[in-house]
Amino acid sequence: MSERHAPRVAIVDYGMGNLYSVQRACAHVGLDSFLTSSPREVLEANAVVLPGVGGMPEAMRILDDSGLSDAIRESAARGTPLLGVCLGLQLLMSHGSEFRPHRGLGLIEGEVVRFEGVDPTGSALKVPHIGWSGISPADGGRWITPMLNDVPRGGLMYFVHSYYVRPVNSEIIAAKARYGSVEFCAGVSRGNIFACQFHPERSGPTGLLIYRNFAQALSLRAGSTLAFIPIA
Repeated sequence: MSERHAPRVAIVDYGMGNLYSVQRACAHVGLDSFLTSSPREVLEANAVVLPGVGGMPEAMRILDDSGLSDAIRESAARGTPLLGVCLGLQLLMSHGSEFRPHRGLGLIEGEVVRFEGVDPTGSALKVPHIGWSGISPADGGRWITPMLNDVPRGGLMYFVHSYYVRPVNSEIIAAKARYGSVEFCAGVSRGNIFACQFHPERSGPTGLLIYRNFAQALSLRAGSTLAFIPIA
């Protein structure tokens, strides 16, 4: 009987992400992850994590120039599991508005918009949104994806962002959060893609549940057995 190995997870390195925090979170749940800026390695991986902090236009320029844009699109089209984090969620959208109109990876139809300086009640809203906010199911019911298994409703996650996504198809919104009185999309789930606006790797035990769920999904997909470390 052949030996089964943990799935190999490519963490896309394009110079704009908290890569080592993501890699530590992957290691904590037993995943064999590696940092890469190689399109070939992205295509060969069993799963892909697209992290990121900073501006979407510059990120897209780097991804396009390096060939990583096409590799990420092709990997996703093949059905390879893809986890997007913070800017990684925004990059999945079809277009954005930071500094100027620009396109994204186009894996999810939708736009990326900026928080206004005031919320709908007229209260001042400091931008960027930095800090802890609770997440909840989009429709008030249950989570629509196993990626959020065991995450409590209202579970606090850590956010750092000035922009948020508006998917055209509201049915793929996996989680919502509030900043002031602004309700925004905090996560999306569609097929082999899950992406979140918050940083699960910086959100303590609650955030690490998402990496645990990612690892469990990959283990089931590959038929491998991972040595999970309890999230406490």
